[in-house]
Amino acid sequence: MPIINRIAEFHADMTAWRRDFHAHPELGFEEFRTAEKVAALLTEWGIEVHRGLGVTGVVGTLHGAHPARDTGAGRPKVIALRADMDALPMQEENDFAHASTVPGKMHACGHDGHTTMLLGAARYLAETRNFAGTVRFIFQPAEEGRGGALRMIEDGLLEKLPFDEVYGLHNWPEMPAGIMAMRPGPMMAAADLFDITVSGRGGHGAMPHHSVDPVVVASQIVTALQTLVSRGTDPMDNAVVSVTRIHAGSAYNVIPGEARLSGTVRSFRPETRDRLEAGIRRISEGVAAALEAAATVDYRRNYPPTLNTPAETDFAAGVATRMLGEAAVMRDFEPSMGAEDFAFMLERTPGCYAWIGQAGGGGGCMVHNPRYDFNDEILPLGASYWANLVEAALPREVA
Repeated sequence: MPIINRIAEFHADMTAWRRDFHAHPELGFEEFRTAEKVAALLTEWGIEVHRGLGVTGVVGTLHGAHPARDTGAGRPKVIALRADMDALPMQEENDFAHASTVPGKMHACGHDGHTTMLLGAARYLAETRNFAGTVRFIFQPAEEGRGGALRMIEDGLLEKLPFDEVYGLHNWPEMPAGIMAMRPGPMMAAADLFDITVSGRGGHGAMPHHSVDPVVVASQIVTALQTLVSRGTDPMDNAVVSVTRIHAGSAYNVIPGEARLSGTVRSFRPETRDRLEAGIRRISEGVAAALEAAATVDYRRNYPPTLNTPAETDFAAGVATRMLGEAAVMRDFEPSMGAEDFAFMLERTPGCYAWIGQAGGGGGCMVHNPRYDFNDEILPLGASYWANLVEAALPREVA
């Protein structure tokens, strides 16, 4: 049975929670209303609540009803389930009743649904407690570019509330509802940011020979950077270098003294990441020097690659397969060049990040689209996956 009967019984409650979250989106580290509601529900169900990690993070702790053996760490086994809570700085274009009530903010990535699915599992597990050990429900802030997972870790998550394994779940609109996907190794890419400042010599647009035009230099740099992937990366490797912003000038007849380029770099392998960073510096500085200008590069490593550990991925896939059947679980799905700060947790703790299909509902579009909406029909399925995973990871002894 894919969906646990008891979870199906409160599907309407889950839908109401999710739509309330959607109507009241909050950006990273500002999820005060969301965190308050999450904490209130966990407390209502008798789950121990810890707050204050990562500014607005909430962690619920629940102990099973059955005796648990010591794992060797001086305590029974602990697993963690993580959901993200933050919205995006986008204007929603939907007109349904639960559309965003906050101008310029919307849940365009389904974090409202992720939070709700984990709440549904927490409610069920608090009622049944049919496991041996401890589960932590991590409601994380600021996944969208601000590194809320790392902030929770820096605030002492792993020391104050330790766990042995960690699992994450994200909706994927390109997969049908009822399908799940996970793979050992890379699921999502490392995401880095760069700013390149090109310094030339400004002048009159009608007399360019008196100037060193940084716009021309910047254009040459953009073109040359494309060779880092097309000619400098093994075709069997995966990498992206995208210049996404160019700022220069203020008038039609003025050659500016400076131009600025910004963009993102995506990769999976550490050596590829190192090579791309070095290449951006080399090309930018070299092209600028050849054209009598100067370039400075500010390169910032942001999220690491999301790397699933093999044993935990095999375990999670087994849980999903027992629920959905072999044909509904994709164990070799192509990794995405998008990024996820759940990677910071996987750097420190074994675990698995999985995708759950949601096509057929919501806005019918990919995430980060102004008409996106989470498919409420999969809420019980995601909650059931979480509940089954806990009971399988923390099994009670059978006499």
